[in-house]
Amino acid sequence: MSPQSLIDLFNRTLVNPLLALLFAVGLVIFLWGLVEFLWNLSRGSHDADKGKQHMLWGLVGMFVMSSAFAIIRLIAEVVQVRIPYS
Repeated sequence: MSPQSLIDLFNRTLVNPLLALLFAVGLVIFLWGLVEFLWNLSRGSHDADKGKQHMLWGLVGMFVMSSAFAIIRLIAEVVQVRIPYS
């Protein structure tokens, strides 16, 4: 097995699914915070700040996962390793 095919296999089976899963977790946290914020806002509750915090951390998580993917792609381009998207 060549090093390139080993890197491709590792990337397809571990790295890409893990990044996608963590991005999806960030999206779910963001959406949960949005629902929580709107629910508490409509009830006139002061717990809307909790929803804002969930939305913020969901956005931070999605940004970090997008940045990690971009950094991996940048490093792969610099060292001239072909990494497939899926």
